[in-house]
Amino acid sequence: MIQISRGLENVIIKETSLTYIDGEKGVLRYRGYNIEDLAENCEYEEVVHLMLFGELPNAKQLQEVKEKINQSYEVPLEVLEAMQKLPRDADPISLMETAFSIMSIWGKRINRLTALDIIAKASTIVSNVYRIKEGLKTKIPEPSESYAKSFLEATFFKKPSADEVKAMNTALILYTDHEVPASTTAALVSASTLTDIYSCITSALSALKGPLHGGAAEEAFKQFVEIGSPDNVEKWFEENIIKSKKRLMGFGHRVYKTYDPRAKIFKKMAYSLAKEESKKYLQIAEKLEELGVRYFSQKKIYPNTDFYSGIVFYSLGFPIYMFTSLFALSRILGWLAHVIEYLENQPAIIWPRALYVGPEKRDFIPLSQRG
Repeated sequence: MIQISRGLENVIIKETSLTYIDGEKGVLRYRGYNIEDLAENCEYEEVVHLMLFGELPNAKQLQEVKEKINQSYEVPLEVLEAMQKLPRDADPISLMETAFSIMSIWGKRINRLTALDIIAKASTIVSNVYRIKEGLKTKIPEPSESYAKSFLEATFFKKPSADEVKAMNTALILYTDHEVPASTTAALVSASTLTDIYSCITSALSALKGPLHGGAAEEAFKQFVEIGSPDNVEKWFEENIIKSKKRLMGFGHRVYKTYDPRAKIFKKMAYSLAKEESKKYLQIAEKLEELGVRYFSQKKIYPNTDFYSGIVFYSLGFPIYMFTSLFALSRILGWLAHVIEYLENQPAIIWPRALYVGPEKRDFIPLSQRG
């Protein structure tokens, strides 16, 4: 009997040396390194080198990565002009899709150097998503000692604090990769046809835009806003989660059956960054987490990375609508690394089949004879 895997769950589509996940134990590693060690000790550019070239860089290699990125922030004028012509209330990921679709005109076959170029240009695109939606002039990030710093300076046009740069740097690392979820799979499907890399990223962005994938951080944070006060958490949980059976956003994961290791790091960062308004949301999140764990832990449902990440992004000054774009800014590295890995290992075009369950052969009836 033919077995159908709904959502391709547990279907293996490639071998990878990029990311290892143990969902039962809550382990996440990039090329063998625990995510906790990388997040605590590395600059984002070190992880860029690790994912693209296979090893953590030495000082010379790290400087080469930084120089290549610093030289590559410029994007074609047509890209920013097209983004500016879209309605200001356009979905931020749609703005990103537009930008990468236009760059496919100059489409490139992917290699590690073009990957560094794209990572730089992604910073320019995402910072200007914010600036365009806020009615500000577009700006190209300026070279600096840090990708995270250049991005924050271009976005907000002010000098970020060391803590803010550290938080942005860590967030970029945490969202870099997570094996082959929907967006990465979409990129791989496109890559398997040997299309250009910008089109692969556009495919990934289209999948990421859905609220069941990249939009979870926004939806989790909206819960905190809706609750409004730590005093309202228990009543809200009773009415919405227990009685109405709504989904508790930021809880549960297809792979993790315990606490998502990235969520622990985001929670710690949320504490270190919290300001007056975000402290309130952090208190709400903590009380909601306590109830959620008490109610769902027997089903092995725990907080995932999106539960606390929105509080970190909000504390950095980003509005809710930017959260998914920040996810994308980080995950572009993972998409690029997976595409490179796939294409270098004798790729086959990804072409699944469907089980036909429609009518048997029927005789054709001319239009004039149909009642």
